[in-house]
Amino acid sequence: MSSKIVTSVLAALLLGGVPAVTSSAAAVPDFSTAEAGNPIVDGWYADPDVAYYDNKHWIFPTSSRPYDEQTYLDAFSSTDLVNWTKHPNVLTTADVSWARRAVWAPAPVQRNGKYYLYFGANDIQSNSELGGIGVAVADRPEGPYRDAIGKPLIAQFVNGAQPIDQDVFIDDDGQAYMYYGGWGHSNVVKLNADMTSLGRFADGSTYKEITPANFTEGSQMFKRNGKYYFMWSEDGWTGPNYAVSYAISDSPTGPFTKISRVLSQDASVARGSGHNSVINVPGTDIWYIVYHRRPLSRTGANDRQIAYDRMTFNADGTIQPVTMRVKDNFDDRNAVGWTTHGGTWSASAGRYETGASFGGKSLLDTNFSNFVQDVDVIPRSAAGDSGVVFRATGAATGTDSYRGYYAGITGTGRVVLGKADNNWTQLASAPVTVRPNTAHHLRVEAIGSSIKVFVGDMTTPKITVTDSSFSSGANGVRVFNTGAAFDGFAVAHR
Repeated sequence: MSSKIVTSVLAALLLGGVPAVTSSAAAVPDFSTAEAGNPIVDGWYADPDVAYYDNKHWIFPTSSRPYDEQTYLDAFSSTDLVNWTKHPNVLTTADVSWARRAVWAPAPVQRNGKYYLYFGANDIQSNSELGGIGVAVADRPEGPYRDAIGKPLIAQFVNGAQPIDQDVFIDDDGQAYMYYGGWGHSNVVKLNADMTSLGRFADGSTYKEITPANFTEGSQMFKRNGKYYFMWSEDGWTGPNYAVSYAISDSPTGPFTKISRVLSQDASVARGSGHNSVINVPGTDIWYIVYHRRPLSRTGANDRQIAYDRMTFNADGTIQPVTMRVKDNFDDRNAVGWTTHGGTWSASAGRYETGASFGGKSLLDTNFSNFVQDVDVIPRSAAGDSGVVFRATGAATGTDSYRGYYAGITGTGRVVLGKADNNWTQLASAPVTVRPNTAHHLRVEAIGSSIKVFVGDMTTPKITVTDSSFSSGANGVRVFNTGAAFDGFAVAHR
């Protein structure tokens, strides 16, 4: 059992806990991605690690800020992986006498009736500096956490590994391990039952180097079907190519031979995807990879957000490459990740609602070329039109203040397709049945210069045109002279 999984009945009993029991199949989160939208929480965060405490999923991330401002840790909890509650300042440098900055990569675990939180601090560059990996303890998952030993648990470079980015895993036999490292080297150590001191391996050593090929940082361990999965991040965390790779072993101490990358940037969705943890929904074989990523339009090192996507295994136990999917059903009652341009927008009751405006639009930070885009559109009046924007660039407030395409349904009973370039050109229209306050499923399929628009019937397009004015850009929703609600938004590669 690891701080991320908490699925083994044996491990739960060894730790003095009770394994979670899902009350019904309907209660099991079984998603293709974060169906209510990625990022899953508001704000700049990175390096997420997870735990399952008292029938709640917990995420403990780094606050993604300049190092001198990284003096605290927040946490988030959820019963359903949809609605997240923020718990601010679960640990601060005021509670750790030796920590002053760069508080990184918290790793949570429960044992002995206590909640432990391992963290890196001070970003030490040599063994002459004070800092490294510490351990804090609390009586509740949300803290407050206090320094458990008054000094770093690991305070030196060993085997070339910077003491950062720790992950704690407790095996089925109750033995706890910590995996950590930066600067291209990774170590594993044993934790004693007190969880605040290091044990020894059978050969008398305390540290074992387990560095796989192209390791940078971000160690992560989990167990499935008797196999040990070691994951890590590759390439620089400030750049677009940050990614996650993995290895599988029969032993918690390796050897770990790289199999492949499992999570990489997608130039249509997000860049810099890395430093992951893993959620296994208790009592199931449903898995998610939780990670941070950088929005396409942002280049700042600390412009990082928390996301998760489905992680699927092949029959031989290897992991299929993870797809960063784009969906939002607004069940979390927020529109994190959306940017509005005109109009008044709000997310509530599982819908994204806007009042009447002349061209108000809201866009995701995507850049799809060939795709299929779906949404349920609920017009609020018989006037105007409402629908989707795609391949959009240069968006601003104004009726046609963007470059890209728009497909919408009108109150007069038509579906229209046109393009905007600070003016409007209609490309085609067709009759459809439109009723105010009724959901109409709208789909756009764009492949190269071919654009098809479907309404209701997803087998036969209402509109088919050829136009090559715009090849890629953002996806979103828009209204003209009517209010509308939107639900079930999704974009996928084609």
